[in-house]
Amino acid sequence: MTVNLSPAERYAASKRKTPLLDAFRARQRFDLDPFQLEACASVEAGNSVLVAAPTGAGKTIIAEFAIYAAMQRSRSKVFYTAPMKALSNQKFNELVAEYGPESVGLLTGDTNINARARVVVMTTEVLRNMLYADSDLLADLAYVVMDEVHYLADRFRGAVWEEVIIHLPQDVRMVSLSATVSNAEEFGDWLQAVRGHTEVIVSEERPVPLDQHVLMRGKLIDLFAAPTLAETHSVNPELVRLAQFGGRSPSSKHHKDVSRYNAKRQRPQQRLDRGDTIELLDEHHLLPAIFFIFSRVGCDQAVAQVLRSGIRLTEAHERDEIREIVEERCSNLQDEDLGVLGYWEWLDGLERGVAAHHAGMLPAFKEVVEELFRRKLVKAVFATETLALGINMPARTVVLEKLEKFNGEARVPITPGEYTQLTGRAGRRGIDVEGHAVIAWQEGLHPQSVASLASKRSYPLNSSFKPTYNMAVNLIDQFGRERTREILESSFAQFQADRAVVGMARKVREQEGSLAKYREAMTCHLGDFAEYAGIRRELTDLERKSAHPEHTSRSNNDRRQKQLASLRKRMKAHPCHGCSDREQHARWAERWFTLKRQTDQLSRQISTRTGAVAKIFDRVTDVLLEYEYLLPGDGGEVELSAAGRTLKRIYGERDLLVAEALQRGVWNDLDPASLAAMASCIVFEPRRDEGMMPDRFLPRGAFRVALDKTQELWARLDDTEQENRLPGSEPLATGLIVAMHKWARGSNLNAVLTEADMAAGDFVRWTKQTIDLLDQLSIVADGGVGRNARKALEAIRRGIVAYSTV
Repeated sequence: MTVNLSPAERYAASKRKTPLLDAFRARQRFDLDPFQLEACASVEAGNSVLVAAPTGAGKTIIAEFAIYAAMQRSRSKVFYTAPMKALSNQKFNELVAEYGPESVGLLTGDTNINARARVVVMTTEVLRNMLYADSDLLADLAYVVMDEVHYLADRFRGAVWEEVIIHLPQDVRMVSLSATVSNAEEFGDWLQAVRGHTEVIVSEERPVPLDQHVLMRGKLIDLFAAPTLAETHSVNPELVRLAQFGGRSPSSKHHKDVSRYNAKRQRPQQRLDRGDTIELLDEHHLLPAIFFIFSRVGCDQAVAQVLRSGIRLTEAHERDEIREIVEERCSNLQDEDLGVLGYWEWLDGLERGVAAHHAGMLPAFKEVVEELFRRKLVKAVFATETLALGINMPARTVVLEKLEKFNGEARVPITPGEYTQLTGRAGRRGIDVEGHAVIAWQEGLHPQSVASLASKRSYPLNSSFKPTYNMAVNLIDQFGRERTREILESSFAQFQADRAVVGMARKVREQEGSLAKYREAMTCHLGDFAEYAGIRRELTDLERKSAHPEHTSRSNNDRRQKQLASLRKRMKAHPCHGCSDREQHARWAERWFTLKRQTDQLSRQISTRTGAVAKIFDRVTDVLLEYEYLLPGDGGEVELSAAGRTLKRIYGERDLLVAEALQRGVWNDLDPASLAAMASCIVFEPRRDEGMMPDRFLPRGAFRVALDKTQELWARLDDTEQENRLPGSEPLATGLIVAMHKWARGSNLNAVLTEADMAAGDFVRWTKQTIDLLDQLSIVADGGVGRNARKALEAIRRGIVAYSTV
């Protein structure tokens, strides 16, 4: 059921009262909006809900109500899942403040706090692993919150969301929170099919209206004209006029701007002067602001540029408060590491009210920036788009310096969905009357295209689900092969494919009806006109090819001329050739052939889409049978081997490769430091130019032998996958091996970051993922590998890695 509230229904929802909901409302800083009331009432009624609303609209209030409702009952539990560890940590801290540390837990793979609490915050992968392990922590589970559920479109991790949705016990209610997507109803229909009654509640309204501007030569110009009764999103004519003249006024008599900003912009500029921009925003009372820059280096350079301009956005008492917070939050960092981490430069920026925020930063630094920004102590943040993914860090203004970004292969325009997500940070509820989005004007920017981007407030949610080896052995062990195929066919991926098939099949049926009418119209009393028309088409095609004899050899040309003569003879001899209505029949025949070709093409597409997910599962199963992780059983069934039971407990992109290395004893001779280096090689996914380390620098001895054997295993597995029409995987990236080996042996931070040529935040993130794999190895590996994995884990969980919460 989809709820898209009319004004009357919104009014009715605002009057909805129940004792539980009234008590919850009384605890809030703001009264609930109609869509929040409707969703909370549905949760209280025992339904699952999907809530799709703009960023910053307050979707999480529904999750908080589910938690509140569960806490009013004895023993009921809630799991709160988030796509990123940073979001999990933030929500954990908020819930601890609300319900106390004894009632709230945190599970993020490398962090385990109070796992048996009534409310447990976790990453989605942790919940997926619990479900496959049939964990006793699932007992008494009443609600699962899936925050940022639109993340299931993510091509790397999105399948995990679908696995959780499919495998959660049926009596668990789901609260799914999504950005505004254009196919929320379709997604809701799938949830209804796999989870039972699910109410879809869509809100298009931002709680704080968004004003949109273009920054052109020191002047903020509205993107849209004032709304009229006829039109609400027409482009501002003044902006169109100025864009035609490169940002200059077409007449010196109009739009004179004597501000000092214009004086600085008398020549075309390719880069914004950020210091001037911040001053302009400050004068218009548009700070605090987030500047989105699609590059980490660009964010750091922007901060440096602003600081060089001499800007100071803070008062003395604010600087004292900033220093106090920073010193408290960074007290665990070792003195010798501060210089390596750029601590003093970072602190100088904070005290002046300016900071960067991106994945290359130390997690502790990012958390401080977020806290200071929320406290209104930092006024300008230069961030990559990862900040838009749900972190509670709203601003008065969002500035987009460019409307395109590098996607790893080329520069591409940002999508309407990305634009909505980024600008959704603008406008602080209870503080701002409106939020502001500012687009920096550049040569060649078309106001109409910007307006089109800003007017589309949603994007489609498409599944990225695909069966993995670990998924296959877990499901087969629980349900058997045939039942697993049925389960996978209930995925959102297959649901979407089937919906497309339904549309295509309908079109095929319609076209088949037309084909029958065309065939009837070309019926000839003298003979089979379809046969005659086929001869004519073949003759026409051959005549076209023969029109350019210079492009073929003499022998081919002679053979073609004989074929033409034969076809002309057959055509003239056909009974239909003498029909007086021959050309009229021929016109219908041409339509029939054209439509028949289209219909056949659609039918081929249907055959490839039907059961597409199950077909991939069959190929995955074939690989597992070939490698003997599955063994043939009775009646066409399969069962897990001992190696398959090991694979059940290995999670990650290279699950089968890790299982093979353990099965074949490839890592048996590795000491703890070498095992840490090997694990880093398995998990590391390099950015550009980070992938490979020259062989001469790699650790020698047992490590080199083990690496060669592991790469041989990868090559064999990749060949097998290609033979089975599976996509395969990237070669192992060795770029982090030496740095991780040194870190495990006690080298200092400066030496390791220099060796890795990597930002501190990146090193922490990859080390955390290495720890996660080592933790799995310590559990599933026999003998020395398991013991050394635990030692390796302890060796690398130190310094900035130990102090980082994400």
